[in-house]
Amino acid sequence: MSTKPLGDSSIYPTDGVLEKILGKVYPVYEHLIATVTAPEIGLTHEWRYYKDCKSWLCKVSFRKKTVFWLSVRERYFLTGFFFTEKTKPGVLELLIDDNLKSIFKNTVVSGKMIPLSILVTGKKQIRDILVLVKYKIMLK
Repeated sequence: MSTKPLGDSSIYPTDGVLEKILGKVYPVYEHLIATVTAPEIGLTHEWRYYKDCKSWLCKVSFRKKTVFWLSVRERYFLTGFFFTEKTKPGVLELLIDDNLKSIFKNTVVSGKMIPLSILVTGKKQIRDILVLVKYKIMLK
């Protein structure tokens, strides 16, 4: 498989397709989606094929607000959060992994948004994702 296993627009990322690509990381993906879409958090998720990046991406939202993006690779997945200069200090105060904070603090801003990506290979990254989700939801 290539590094972009969801690059074929004709193959919708069903649970079976995702399980085959993610392997033993699939239960972590399932847990994340079940947690963020549960009534306590209330997010929705939608898979769409984007021609500009030639890949299927999952948009995870709270009402009309995009909270994070999710992309699948072979045996791992990535979550991508985007923040502004105004919200950057709040991210740096969150109880998340210090390595994430360091990377985020030193990220060069291109345009108005500051990206924060988390490469997920196991359950340990889920806690940081959930902290970021709750922060994004409370932002105006």
